[in-house]
Amino acid sequence: MPDPHGFLRYERQLPKRRPVPVRIRDWREVYPPAGEDLIRDQATRCMDCGVPFCHEGCPLGNRIPDWNDLVRTGAWQAAAEALHATNNFPEFTGRLCPAPCEAACVLGIADDPVTIKQVEVEIANHAFDLGYVRPQPAPAASGFKVAVVGSGPAGLAAAQQLARAGHAVTVFERDDRIGGLLRYGIPDFKIEKHVVDARLAQMAAEGVVFETGVNVGVDVTADDLRERFDAVLLAAGALAGRDTPSTPGRQLNGVRLAMEHLVPANRVVAGLQYSTPIDAAGKHVVIIGGGDTGADCLGVAHRQGAANVIQLDQYPLPPEVRAAEQHPWPTWPVVLRNYPAHEEGGDRVFGVAVQEFIGDDQGNVTAVRIADVVVERAGGDRTVTVTPGSERDLRADLVLLAIGFEGTEQQPLLEQFGINRNQRGVLDADNSWQTAAEGVFVAGDMHRGASLIVWAIAEGRSAAAAIHDYLGAKGELPAPVRASTQPLAV
Repeated sequence: MPDPHGFLRYERQLPKRRPVPVRIRDWREVYPPAGEDLIRDQATRCMDCGVPFCHEGCPLGNRIPDWNDLVRTGAWQAAAEALHATNNFPEFTGRLCPAPCEAACVLGIADDPVTIKQVEVEIANHAFDLGYVRPQPAPAASGFKVAVVGSGPAGLAAAQQLARAGHAVTVFERDDRIGGLLRYGIPDFKIEKHVVDARLAQMAAEGVVFETGVNVGVDVTADDLRERFDAVLLAAGALAGRDTPSTPGRQLNGVRLAMEHLVPANRVVAGLQYSTPIDAAGKHVVIIGGGDTGADCLGVAHRQGAANVIQLDQYPLPPEVRAAEQHPWPTWPVVLRNYPAHEEGGDRVFGVAVQEFIGDDQGNVTAVRIADVVVERAGGDRTVTVTPGSERDLRADLVLLAIGFEGTEQQPLLEQFGINRNQRGVLDADNSWQTAAEGVFVAGDMHRGASLIVWAIAEGRSAAAAIHDYLGAKGELPAPVRASTQPLAV
């Protein structure tokens, strides 16, 4: 049983990040490996409470109290097995997930929540370092073939589940390397790519076939897929970036979508190209958007040597501490979320909206005109009211739009399958994760819209279970969520 006094004896503590002056000179991960003593102490804080809300906070249904107690007792291999029982890629989620499990932690009602995410990533790190992560090939082939379009977390999770069930799985990726946003959308200071490569090596040894540089719908048609495979899973993400085409000056040089900045920067770090067309070196940078993608742009701008960076957020400055009325779960805590990139420099301005992009005679952006705003929500509607007389200009040589995504991209493959995007720009699925096209399934952001990595993995696992059933294969695969499942947090 857990230590009933653990949360009284130990305070919440994370490992120290690498010093700012050091880490902004390279692209390595911000967090160094944590010591075993620290992680054991933090795992000991878990109470293994009677009703563990953390199970519901995580769509994967991770057995968090179980592996916390195993870490507490030093049973790292058993902890790794318990962790992998529900999560194909804990080394990804432990680095990248915003940890709704911690927002749901019962201890968080009266104290700081357990450092669930940090314990998770250290279990995963130990599992790789100590050789616990081994290929798990299927004992026999099923005779069925499945195509997975897209190699992000949803597609990879489904591919691994299906391969382990004996199906012949081929993953198609239009980029030159596997990983989707894990590879080119997320900077190395959050996840170094050798972490992704290690898991891909396991999957390849399990029989998953990866085909890169294939634009499905162009290089390979829907008819080709139907001829070669018994089922198809669409997991190509939601990469259509949200834009502001109606904002005056949007056409100016230097006003770019966030991914146009992040992708080539990642390719430079990977040694695949020598320079990036959107370099922040020596520039005054304005980032519009206060979420994960904006923070990624901020960290990249620091490492590229920006002269100054300002990040804009339309919402007011949130409190640093969870308010009393935001307890208990599933009420989502609205608090100030500081990313490591914010420690590295730059300014944040809250409660403002862009009114205009200002340029010079050569068509280059030179400033961003902003104004104070009040944002009000009523049901599903949102109104933004500008405060008169609050307009002012911010110097800008580079503006990055990190204001979210509008859904999956329109592409020939959808037309070939006869599938239409819905009003949210994503694909509908029935209770069996099947689209309007027979034998064609969907999972991840392509179905849900831009969301968390844990939701992508959960949907990939669930869609794999549905495909396994559709094929009439023996046994069942785990399905943590349904196609209609929505987050509990409000």
